[in-house]
Amino acid sequence: MKEIRDILKAFDEAQQLGKQTALATVVHVEGSSYRRPGARMLITEDGQLTGMISGGCLEGDALRKALLVMIEKKSKLVTYDTMDDDDAKFGVGLGCNGIIQVLIEPIDITDPNNPIQFLKAANEKRQKAVLVTLFSLQDKINPQYGTCLLLKQDKTIINTTSVLKDILIADASEALINQQSSFKNYVSDNVNLTAFIEVIKPPVSLIIIGAGNDVIPLAKMADILGWEITIADGRPDYASKERFPYSCRLLISKPENVLEQVATDEQTVFVLMTHNYSYDKAMLRQLIQKNIVYIGMLGPKKKLQRIVDELKEEEIILTEQQLSIIHSPVGLDIGAESSEEIALSVLAEIKALFAGRNLQPLRNKEVIHPRSSTTIEEVKIVSKS
Repeated sequence: MKEIRDILKAFDEAQQLGKQTALATVVHVEGSSYRRPGARMLITEDGQLTGMISGGCLEGDALRKALLVMIEKKSKLVTYDTMDDDDAKFGVGLGCNGIIQVLIEPIDITDPNNPIQFLKAANEKRQKAVLVTLFSLQDKINPQYGTCLLLKQDKTIINTTSVLKDILIADASEALINQQSSFKNYVSDNVNLTAFIEVIKPPVSLIIIGAGNDVIPLAKMADILGWEITIADGRPDYASKERFPYSCRLLISKPENVLEQVATDEQTVFVLMTHNYSYDKAMLRQLIQKNIVYIGMLGPKKKLQRIVDELKEEEIILTEQQLSIIHSPVGLDIGAESSEEIALSVLAEIKALFAGRNLQPLRNKEVIHPRSSTTIEEVKIVSKS
């Protein structure tokens, strides 16, 4: 979501200056690539790039093709075959081993449903959405439908094409339920189109309980990641804009009043860093009653065990499921000692949780990205007689 927000900001700035723009989107990958489907980059007519579709090796060629797209006002699907050694002749030379499909769309500001407006609609509220991008791998000469449908969690639908409309809405609804992006190739007598059905989730909402000095690097790093940050502390001289000048929400609150001031969803995590045993215990007592996916708490295991024992004396017995979401000591075992290293450890653990990773080193994995995630499912459409 951070990349999308950066693109939206850059687009608004370009629009104010009267610059033409185009949007490049990785819509499918076969094999290995630096970026995965859903990676985006905004390109302006004077060559400014926001976002990225590779590690830097595709950007130059994509810029040249985007300038042509702006002139012709016609979307273009570009294939980069990094399995082919001849790619080096064109200045690509990725050193990867895959086929990358990039759709480049011109942005017509007079069109209320141009691709940027779809991204703006997906970013409006903290809710999940499914964005459908339609393209033809078989016929790259004729116009590509491109970004054409958005289904939001509140059931709002934005649609710009009548082709496969009902089928696309049904498949987008399924993706919204399963929370799984997919690729489908729709085949009939007169249609052969591929859809990238992309699940877009709101950014991680990081609620940090405590505003001590060791929270500062954690908040800074989370801000770089584009996460939404809330810092709660009972001390106004600690939870201040002078100490946390970047984009984060500050709450001066007692522990029993924190939850009534924050909204939580599936992307919300809590990290307890007050260094105040009573405050942490009071917060944990409330959090275990909520549907929270991750609670991190600074301190040794014996601190958590003491809290668990004391809650038991209060007839609050934590279940195995409740205990499983409490990460204490918090963070991955990377040998962290300084505040900055601890912050890195904590953020890495949270990222791994949402990515569903088993936390093994990359060097121990033969394949970084599972190939099954980009499999295109063929859908044969039966014509109605």
